[in-house]
Amino acid sequence: VIYKKFQIPCGGPELNATIVSNSSAYEHMCKPKYVIFNSKTVYALPTIAFAFVCHPSVLPIYSELKDRSQKKMQLVSNISFFAMFLMYFMTAIFGYLTFYEGVQSDLLHKYQSKDDILILTVRLAVIVAVILTVPVLFFTVRSSLFEMARKTKFDLCRHVSVTCVLLVIINLLVIFIPSMKDIFGVVGVTSANMLIFVLPSSLYLKITQQDGSKFTQRIWASLFLALGIMFSLVSIPLVIYDWVQSGGSAEGH
Repeated sequence: VIYKKFQIPCGGPELNATIVSNSSAYEHMCKPKYVIFNSKTVYALPTIAFAFVCHPSVLPIYSELKDRSQKKMQLVSNISFFAMFLMYFMTAIFGYLTFYEGVQSDLLHKYQSKDDILILTVRLAVIVAVILTVPVLFFTVRSSLFEMARKTKFDLCRHVSVTCVLLVIINLLVIFIPSMKDIFGVVGVTSANMLIFVLPSSLYLKITQQDGSKFTQRIWASLFLALGIMFSLVSIPLVIYDWVQSGGSAEGH
């Protein structure tokens, strides 16, 4: 994305061809806006929350650590979060500076050249990353479902059946949901919010309710819980309102 910023003209080839002859339009379209509020702004926080949800993968990763300990897992978490923040931040900044107002929720969708080896390589890398991530997520989903159903004993037929059902549901969602921002918006304000804000603070308050020495920490946990609840109460209605007003997204996958 950073490299392509310096290879693609302002706004992309299509937009650039229409505004290059108009200096005022060029200056308007190709000048970055540091703060933008529109109907899509509501998806910003849910998308950020969704981006940093790694909680289902924590236990499988922890179990694979050599000489595992809380300190070592904390180091892994810190490095991972910093690396992901840096990649997300640089991708978002340079993606916006490449297409400006023409940027879409799926950034790779704007790179239309079918002969560009670099873009094809990036698309392949995304596919590989998704393929390698799915088994870890499926492991936690299956385990949770089996725990809820009290079916903890391994059964190959049940294992395969649940996996196939999950794959069918996921593929149907991918086919019928027109834009990734809708997925990020819904997951961000529901499950991501629960995993990041609500559940950790609620559990902490529960296990420390008899511990008087944790008063300050309990205040911070309560504020964190209130933030999560407020986040849901504000974001969910706004996402639904945007769906009603837009009547579905026109952007493709």
